[in-house]
Amino acid sequence: MMAKKIRMADVDKALFAVLVAVLIIHYLGIFSPAADSAILIIIAAIATIPVIVETFKSLRERKISIDLLASVALVFSFLAEEYASAVFINLMLASARILGDYTENRSRRAIESLLKLKPKKAKIKLDGNVIEVELEKIKKGDLVVVGLGDFVPVDGTVVEGEAEVDQSSLTGESLPVEKKPGDAVFSSTVAVSGNLIIRTEKIGKETTFEKIIALVEEAAATKPAIITIADRFTTWYVLLMLAGSALIYLLSQNLALVLAVILVVCADDIAVAIPLAFLASIGHAAKKGVIIKGGEFLEGLGKAKVIVADKTGTLTFGRLKVDDVFVFGNFKKEDLLLLAGSASFLSSHPSAKAISKYAQRQGVKLVQPEKFEEYSGKGSKLTFKGKEAITGKIAFLEESGIKITEHQSRDIEREKEKGISTTLIGYGGELAGFFTLSDELRPEVKGAVSELKSLGIEKIIMLTGDNEKIAARVAEETGITDYHANLLPEDKLTYLKKYLSKDYKVIAIGDGVNDAALLNAADIGIAMGGIGADVTVESGDIVLMQDNLMQAVETMRLAKYTEKVAKQDFGIWAVTNGIGLYLVFSGFIPAIILPTFAAAFNFVTDFVPILNSVRLFGLHIKSPKSSNGK
Repeated sequence: MMAKKIRMADVDKALFAVLVAVLIIHYLGIFSPAADSAILIIIAAIATIPVIVETFKSLRERKISIDLLASVALVFSFLAEEYASAVFINLMLASARILGDYTENRSRRAIESLLKLKPKKAKIKLDGNVIEVELEKIKKGDLVVVGLGDFVPVDGTVVEGEAEVDQSSLTGESLPVEKKPGDAVFSSTVAVSGNLIIRTEKIGKETTFEKIIALVEEAAATKPAIITIADRFTTWYVLLMLAGSALIYLLSQNLALVLAVILVVCADDIAVAIPLAFLASIGHAAKKGVIIKGGEFLEGLGKAKVIVADKTGTLTFGRLKVDDVFVFGNFKKEDLLLLAGSASFLSSHPSAKAISKYAQRQGVKLVQPEKFEEYSGKGSKLTFKGKEAITGKIAFLEESGIKITEHQSRDIEREKEKGISTTLIGYGGELAGFFTLSDELRPEVKGAVSELKSLGIEKIIMLTGDNEKIAARVAEETGITDYHANLLPEDKLTYLKKYLSKDYKVIAIGDGVNDAALLNAADIGIAMGGIGADVTVESGDIVLMQDNLMQAVETMRLAKYTEKVAKQDFGIWAVTNGIGLYLVFSGFIPAIILPTFAAAFNFVTDFVPILNSVRLFGLHIKSPKSSNGK
């Protein structure tokens, strides 16, 4: 198929050169009139064949295309013995086909640049030896060795070594990401420092890299709604022009005038310019780590008025962090951090992990407790320096004999009222203090919310399964005014459907893992953090490879700009058509050269909207720094 496309492109280029040469010879008068006419007729007839073939194909499929109008113009040219005009028309159509091939090739450059990153061979560790094998021979479970400057050939988990890895081919991140044992790594990223041994988990078509390529190819093949509008426009426009041309001929009996009108209004430039604009933007976004699965989704962003966003994993990191530390009695903060950090040392509970990390960041060296026992859903008990320490909820401490004064209870309840969770620490029968913890807000969210509103989003609604107090606190911190709390997954879908409308598009943003149904139900689903998560890549219409909401902002800005360029294309086309028709009917152009002038005018003005769309190839999308350090 590719070879066939290349041969057809070469034929069009050769035909273009021949047509240009024939026109130069004609206007220089190199041959006798008889020889000149013969050359024009033969070349024009040969060049007309593919146009007629495409016209019959469209009619057989019950479609009315620009080729139909061009075929009529060519037939009129032959009937009027305007052979030079026929050559001009074919030159114009050959140019459109060449530009179409160019458009397709440019849209694939992002894919081709990614394919160059795919390694052919890889090193695996086998029986203590490192051997080089073909990529196809790697199996799941194999230990792959990646050295400095090597491309990662598989998706997997680091089991040994540390390195900085350039993930820009997948996420668009400008800075390398540190990888250590337990971290996920992805195919076609490159180690810029250090060495890694990776346990293979995904190979071939299963890898994130291969799935991205498939998505970009699918996106490039999908026409956006604005092109569908252009197609509909073409249908009635061609019919109107044919009817108008017939009326002009009945009134004027002037075949040359009819031919000139058809030549001026032939809208082949729009047929190239609009797809070019959307394909350029999709390809450019892919290079920046934003996968847009179809032009209709890019166009839909420009029509969006409402965004529905899940809280956990989208607006927040989905992990707890320590907000504050409260100390009671004679205890010091350093003592409380040592006690609480050591108590959390062996626990897998999210609160315990957050406290342990906080204590270590404060420079506290944690000590493993002498005795430790965890109580599911309640807390833990341990022996520390010969005394019993208890951590957890207030009820667990009270039933364990820890005395809590009325003043201390008020302090704890005051913090709970803010929608913040608390973890208490008791030691030697007394309440030593407590920690307040909350889901960590993504630092870019507040700015992203503000910018989305400036781009035309009228409502941003947060949906969460958390309680009302937590939801209110997050909404206040992010600048979101509408939210719904205490929701089950099915409740989120119910609320989403309330906002769906025919008058505008509704965007759903989620992390793609827990929010697949929400993303699929919205007009446009945007999945965040697509790198490594299969369900994320599959559920979103637009996939942000970074965990950063600012990528959604930049993609919406790109959508707005692309829509603006497409509208400009229509405006340019309308203006140039108006000028051309005025010149045809004004009598300013001598009747004897009217068809030739019309063909030349259309040919030259075709390039104006196309060049307007070409601007998108030089567009720059900002690549925000990852907010989670990845």
